[in-house]
Amino acid sequence: MQLKKQDIYKALETITVAGEGQNMVESGAVQNVVTFADEVIVDLKLSTPALHIKKRAEVDVMKAIHEHVYEKAKIKVNVKVDAPQQKKVNEIKGKPIPGIQNIVAVASGKGGVGKSTITANLAVSLAQMGFKVGLLDADIYGPSGPIMFDVVNEKPLSVNVKGKSKMKPIESYGVKLLSIGFFTKPGQAVIWRGPMAAKALNQMIFDADWGELDFLLVDLPPGTGDIHLSIMQSMPITGAVVVSTPQNVALADARKGVAMFQQENINVPVLGIVENMAYFTPEELPENKYYIFGEAGAKRLSQDIEVPFLGEIPLVQSIRESGDVGRPAALQDSTIISEAFNELTKNVVQQVVDRNENLPPTEAIKITTMAGCSAVKKK
Repeated sequence: MQLKKQDIYKALETITVAGEGQNMVESGAVQNVVTFADEVIVDLKLSTPALHIKKRAEVDVMKAIHEHVYEKAKIKVNVKVDAPQQKKVNEIKGKPIPGIQNIVAVASGKGGVGKSTITANLAVSLAQMGFKVGLLDADIYGPSGPIMFDVVNEKPLSVNVKGKSKMKPIESYGVKLLSIGFFTKPGQAVIWRGPMAAKALNQMIFDADWGELDFLLVDLPPGTGDIHLSIMQSMPITGAVVVSTPQNVALADARKGVAMFQQENINVPVLGIVENMAYFTPEELPENKYYIFGEAGAKRLSQDIEVPFLGEIPLVQSIRESGDVGRPAALQDSTIISEAFNELTKNVVQQVVDRNENLPPTEAIKITTMAGCSAVKKK
């Protein structure tokens, strides 16, 4: 039996490639048909490399020819994939959170420099100045917010907001707080991969009833990694504060932290650098300063990389003790401590004001992946 090419094409017009609205011939998927007696060769070009799509196309071609042309035809289907090179976008819609005026990320290149202590005291100081403040403890693997605000045993409740169920942040010392620490047991390690951590963060960001806030402080984990990108991908950050101690090891990592925010395709304004543990002052000698970790290292770094210096916080025993018992040191009556945190807070507020007056709103970023390489782009 001699098969006719026009009959083969007519049979193939009864097939639709998965994901396309046209039949296989109209869409251009059929590149060529060759017949030899009772044998037929069909060349297909598909736009998707998915194995199940290729297999289905082969089966559909054989079935159509057997049913509509000749049931004993010998059929060979050659499938070529010609998928256009596209960037895979791992995108979370970065959008302003209704009611929140400014989002300030607090970061550090190195762990153990007191970033969470600075964040907690900055939040309390802002609240004491009359601002409406929230704090998102985004340090997924080492959440300390519940301890520092003495709310370890608290659990966020569910509230109904305009027909939607939302988490109600825990409020302490005038600060609204959410932390992954509220959802884990004491001593339980959080062993999550990046996507799971990012999902948890987005729930605390967008599924929470933050209400009206002048400032939302985001306590980031140490380093420059996946959580940082997830946060900047999720919402537009007004500006970043980088915390460091004066020692060279911490300063080297702080420099990297600043560089991350200043990367061209991220471009989050750096409000400034804070020098924590700047000097040691013993309680019995309040006028003395001992520069245990080096003198003015972070201040010199800020001058070197041309970002504002926001202030220095001394190494005072009561600051550590206050964090451990859940009452931030900024609430103390100690002159040296209150003055240090007040100065820091005023400088941060001033930098936010200057930033908002002189720069356009920060855009959230999106992360693209292409040919195994990753890049960060502005939305």
